[in-house]
Amino acid sequence: MPSFREMRETDELWTRFPALERAEAGSERTLLTFDDGPDPEGTPAVLDALDAIGARATFFMLGEQLMRHQDVGREVVARGHEVALHGFTHQHHEKLTPQQSRDDMARGLGAVEAATGRRPRFYRPPYGRFTDASYDACRKLRLEPVYWSAWGIDWEPIPAERIADVAGRDLADGVILLLHDSARYADRDSAAPTAEALALLEHQRLEAGVGFGALADAVSSL
Repeated sequence: MPSFREMRETDELWTRFPALERAEAGSERTLLTFDDGPDPEGTPAVLDALDAIGARATFFMLGEQLMRHQDVGREVVARGHEVALHGFTHQHHEKLTPQQSRDDMARGLGAVEAATGRRPRFYRPPYGRFTDASYDACRKLRLEPVYWSAWGIDWEPIPAERIADVAGRDLADGVILLLHDSARYADRDSAAPTAEALALLEHQRLEAGVGFGALADAVSSL
């Protein structure tokens, strides 16, 4: 599998549809983001792990997951974390019609607001892939588009140590780290390794001399 840097160098869509990949220097934080929840199997364990290391994070939620697990979504907010939008369904927007893309995003936004009482500021498309329609909808819905600058490849069936090893290489000021609090849309059976990896990443971030935070802790309004 290509490294994140190799993927970034060859991804023309990220050039065509610019989005936040890294926060400006100065916050002295690596920004933790979690996609694909809320999920009763993975999200509570991630929340407990974040509590244990005293870290705040941004959760990019899916509307269809919130419809099933509203209590888990509300728990994310109750524990002081930031809510963001990942859409209603977890589909490639290239496979949707323009109207389907717009409807998916609007429906997802409504679901997140209704379930959590918070209006998301940020949007990350599934698989990090925008289309003309989804990018336009993002702007019209007054959402700030977000990608990432590091990942833990935790959609694959790998142990916590491997997740922490991959993610820990890039812990630095302003880095946006992509992780997942659900295994529902991945090849693995459980999101438990991601939660377990957070304790390991705590040691690595101390060595790197940075803190952990949510996007809103380091990103000024555009």
